[in-house]
Amino acid sequence: MPEWVRDAIWWHVYPLGATGAFPDAGPADASRLLRLLPWLDHVRELGTNGLLLGPVFASSTHGYDTVDHFRVDPRLGTEDDFDRLVAACRERGLRLLLDGVFNHVGREHPAFQRVLREGAAAPTAGWFRLRWPHGDGPAAVPVHDDFEGHGDLVALEHANPEVADLVVDVMTHWLARGADGWRLDAAYAVPPQRWAPVLERVRERFPGAYVVGEVIHGDYAGTVATSGMDSVTQYELWKAVWSSLNEANLHELAWTLSRHDGFLETFAPFTFVGNHDVTRIASRLDDERHLAHALAVLMTVGGTPAVYAGDEHAFRGVKEERAGGDDAVRPPLPPTPADLSPLGLPTFHLHQELIGLRRRHRWLHDARTAVLHVENERLVYESRAAHGDGRLLVALDVSGTGGEVPAPGAGAVLAGAGQVRGAAGGQRVLLAPHGWAVLAG
Repeated sequence: MPEWVRDAIWWHVYPLGATGAFPDAGPADASRLLRLLPWLDHVRELGTNGLLLGPVFASSTHGYDTVDHFRVDPRLGTEDDFDRLVAACRERGLRLLLDGVFNHVGREHPAFQRVLREGAAAPTAGWFRLRWPHGDGPAAVPVHDDFEGHGDLVALEHANPEVADLVVDVMTHWLARGADGWRLDAAYAVPPQRWAPVLERVRERFPGAYVVGEVIHGDYAGTVATSGMDSVTQYELWKAVWSSLNEANLHELAWTLSRHDGFLETFAPFTFVGNHDVTRIASRLDDERHLAHALAVLMTVGGTPAVYAGDEHAFRGVKEERAGGDDAVRPPLPPTPADLSPLGLPTFHLHQELIGLRRRHRWLHDARTAVLHVENERLVYESRAAHGDGRLLVALDVSGTGGEVPAPGAGAVLAGAGQVRGAAGGQRVLLAPHGWAVLAG
């Protein structure tokens, strides 16, 4: 993993939605990507230092049905607009991570359209996993593998050297243009061994590039080891955070933290409590008081955290399993941060507080976590530096009564609220109902 990633905290934005380019693009505008420029100072003020962009390449609709990997989506602007965004990020010390949609392409992609015109004899027919039940001559329509039943997303054949060459060419092209790394969309849908030679070739030219794969479930550590990726998305932790808080079952979070600690033996997971594919955390939680608990966990365990744009102002939005069901979690941003409602400021300040705490304890990136006390409604864990003496304690209470929990070695309260009691070595911390605290260790 590149050394700079130790300090990376991402602000993740879905540009087609944030700039109003999808689903309703409105009047033609060749520079929507530049609408993100007023938000870059907001990214810094929040305490984050990286911009994770969702799809920006030419596509038919939502960005994940790519038609040209080498061209900025015309709804967002031009390559010159991209260069301006890169330059603005550099001026502010912000890293840039791009979303690489390489498992599949859109049905309108020229390579697939050629197959539809020329049949199995098309030079690009080997790019896809095709079957020809009605003949394979010109204009014959094949049956193709797709992405999870979406017929407009045509799966690529990653065993084909030409497909591997395409992915290498796309990744190195945009890294040369100023990107710092890639999020590999649907990385779990490609056999992990297919990624390894591709990433090896990319790193021959760009050894400092960071690569994180979207992996929802399965063998995280094995995928990282086989693929050569630096990290994968930590969906296990995302799920455990909100469901354990909602169900007052902090045993689930305790178990997941032990799993998370195991991952950190080999890689630093990409952590989050919200992204463009899931219900907003402020909508997912049954009790809004527990938003602080979720964020406290995110910012005090090992990994590379990301904040989904708008979550820092407690945006609401529910994902639905239907056509257009993502739109509510991918809304347009206002023209500038100054246009945000002041109702979100307490959540923004909470993010600043906890991100600032994480920055003052740089060792948290690869910290090891151990549960010290768990019951249904209360949890205490320690995060300890993998090397050196750093230590923090985190205490969570989701009960309606509050109470004391053991907190051995607890010092000053660094965030949240609590009262430390007892002698050295036997300290306990008193939490209010639905309270939380991060304490020096």
